Amino acid sequence: MRLFLPLLAALLALPLGSAWPQIVAPGSLPPPRPLNGSPPASPPPSPAPAPRPPVAAPAPQPAPAARPAPPRPSSPAPAPRSQAQPAPRTPSQPAQRTQRPPAQPPTVGASTPPQNRRPGSAAGAAAGAAAGAAAAGAASAASRTPEPPAAATPAPPPPPSVGPVSGFPLPRFASLRSDQVNMRVGPNTTFPIDWTFQRRDLPVMIIGEFQVWRRIRDVDGAEGWVHQSTLQGRRTVLVRPAGAQEISLRSEPSPDAAAVARLRSGVIARVRECEAESAWCEVQVARHHGYLRRADVWGLLPEEEVK
Repeated sequence: MRLFLPLLAALLALPLGSAWPQIVAPGSLPPPRPLNGSPPASPPPSPAPAPRPPVAAPAPQPAPAARPAPPRPSSPAPAPRSQAQPAPRTPSQPAQRTQRPPAQPPTVGASTPPQNRRPGSAAGAAAGAAAGAAAAGAASAASRTPEPPAAATPAPPPPPSVGPVSGFPLPRFASLRSDQVNMRVGPNTTFPIDWTFQRRDLPVMIIGEFQVWRRIRDVDGAEGWVHQSTLQGRRTVLVRPAGAQEISLRSEPSPDAAAVARLRSGVIARVRECEAESAWCEVQVARHHGYLRRADVWGLLPEEEVK
């Protein structure tokens, strides 16, 4: 309030002809003052802007001419239908089915029978000794004089029908337990090996017993001693058809039954069942089951029953 009163008094003391102080915006120049103290003349009016010429509208562009469509190929006129009557349809003949030949049963076994055994260490020595003995006997027989015939010796007693060690009947059949069975000339390991069997499940006939040794005979008639641990009670037979290379394994115990498989000579079959005094036995070869004649196999006693 103290500052405002002196300022108001200074303003009132100014002469009336003097112009009021003009407030100038910062950054702009004050308007010019007249020399005689008259009010400034008003600025001349600004000339009106010249009218702009009207802008001409763009001329319309002519529309592009339409391209003529390519001519369509004319389709041939449909042929006139003939007035002839359609031929009558003949009934179709049923398709004739060709009958397939019946499937042939599979063949089991090799064309050449496998070897059941091979010579052992004593075979060569025994053959040489036999040849030397035969030559010596022939020489001595030629040099000596003939002698009168000796009296007939009695026949040896028949072999026992029961084994003295096992109590089982003799003869009886068994089969080999492995593919490597040595048959010796005597019932001990000190005796040389006569033959070595190389077919597992091969049937053999037991004809004698001595402690843990068994005297056996094979299908070809060779005899010798084997340890009882090399034998098993599984009953098998060896296919040996008389006068033929193959036989049929039948589905039923009849020669007219269907053939399950063709078995070649030398095939080993496992006996499943064989009735006493029956001409047919049920056997198994690989995955084939069927019946074989007792007369076409080796490994069964006459009228023997196997269950």
